[in-house]
Amino acid sequence: MAVAVRGGRGGGSALRNFFSYRIFVSAMFTLLFLATLSVLFSSHHDSTTSFVGLSSDPLKTRLDLIHKQATDHIALVNAYAAYARRLKLEISKQLKMFEDLAQNFSELQSKQNYRSTLFDTDGPLEEDSLKQFEKEVKDKVKFARLLIADSKESYDNQLKIQKLKDTIFAVNELFVKAKKNGAFGSLIAAKSTPKSLHCLAMRLMEERISHPEKYRDEDPEPEFEDPTLYHYAIFSDNVIAVSVVVNSVIKNAEEPWKHVFHVVTDRMNLAAMKVWFKMRPIQQAHIEIKSVEDFTFLTPSYVPVLKQLESAKLQNFYFENNAENATKDVNNMKFKNPKYLSMLNHLRFYLPEMYPSLHRILFLDDDVVVQKDLTALWTIDLDGMVNGAVETCFGSFHRYSQYLNFSHPLVGEKFNSKACAWAFGMNIFDLDAWRREKCTEQYHYWQNLNEDRTLWKSGTLPAGLMTFYSKTKSLDKSWHVLGLGYNPSVSMDEIHKAAVIHYNGDMKPWLDIALNQYKELWTKYIDSEMEFVQMCNFGV
Repeated sequence: MAVAVRGGRGGGSALRNFFSYRIFVSAMFTLLFLATLSVLFSSHHDSTTSFVGLSSDPLKTRLDLIHKQATDHIALVNAYAAYARRLKLEISKQLKMFEDLAQNFSELQSKQNYRSTLFDTDGPLEEDSLKQFEKEVKDKVKFARLLIADSKESYDNQLKIQKLKDTIFAVNELFVKAKKNGAFGSLIAAKSTPKSLHCLAMRLMEERISHPEKYRDEDPEPEFEDPTLYHYAIFSDNVIAVSVVVNSVIKNAEEPWKHVFHVVTDRMNLAAMKVWFKMRPIQQAHIEIKSVEDFTFLTPSYVPVLKQLESAKLQNFYFENNAENATKDVNNMKFKNPKYLSMLNHLRFYLPEMYPSLHRILFLDDDVVVQKDLTALWTIDLDGMVNGAVETCFGSFHRYSQYLNFSHPLVGEKFNSKACAWAFGMNIFDLDAWRREKCTEQYHYWQNLNEDRTLWKSGTLPAGLMTFYSKTKSLDKSWHVLGLGYNPSVSMDEIHKAAVIHYNGDMKPWLDIALNQYKELWTKYIDSEMEFVQMCNFGV
């Protein structure tokens, strides 16, 4: 019974709540309806009033529009003036103009004749006064718009960003063009023969022609084939460079009489080279001078490079004069240097056949300087390897992948792209191991395959990396320090500890574009007392 009573009471409460809710909702709808009517009525009343005002006093409406236009431009001018203050740019003149213009707008509306005839009158407006006011407002509005248009670029961030982008793009275009022109100019300077070198060669030739009896060829010395001595191979057409290499070796040698130099040049520079070393003989040491043509086995039928030089396609690639496009592909210009097909550059792959009686020979480039005695290189254990060289890789740089085309299936199959590269320029070769491993045949194999330059672009280092792959013994880096022909950051401490320093790169020490901080290390070995050196102005 008690339960029933409680349930009945709960039902009554719910019923009362239901009716209360309906009354509340009805009241709310009624209030909203009345509010809507009120808004509609007031809007209708305002629009009616405005319509009546417009119909009854058109000059008043016209004055309101002019006044609103003036007020809007005052706000706009003040906004630009405030922004100019925040920018803290050198626009004080513009800032003053904005402030003066805002002041003029305000003063215009405060003029006594306009206040009395337009703004403070209860009667009809004077049309002449309104026209004069409108004219003055329009003049100031026009001036404000011109001032804002002229100044907008200084305040519009989007315009400033776009202008900055355009400037960056234009400067970048100029930079890229200048970089290409600079690189092209450097290549021209590097490939050209300096006036001093040309002068020296001409003076030496003149001496040879004037006194032929003094420069007759002599019989070969027995030391040239003595395997117990220290033999060097230097292949170059640069007389002064060869003389520096030879002088630097002898001046730092403990036993100079045991050193033998095998210099090979081209036919054009053979006489000049012989005259130099006849006029300035190397004390105690032995020097043999030959031309490429003296090695009769070097024929197109045997040497791939000589055979490839007969190809019209290859001749066009290296020798075609295309000045218009010269700067468009500067990155590949260095690969089109004809010196890469010079036989002097490829003689290094024929050392065992050129010097059949020798067991070891040290190959030196003509852009090196020797600073210490090198005889310890002949006693280094090469562990049966053919080539002893200094490796140049560090991190991901100077790996095989940077020199060879690993997209070629044969390259990818035979070589490791992460293998460490090494440097030509100072290499101790075990000629017996070379003959045993048939390295010259390997070189021929790869050079023949690369006639279309699909294995590597150009040069002898990629061919050397392939020929002596897994046949190279790494030497201590102090034997051979590189980069003096392109890197201004090689430390002097590292240079002074080096046995051989190498001016590899375009900035050779005999050129005007040489790096000055390293030049003296080379010039101190020039024979400055030689009369032709003085006459040809080598600047030493």
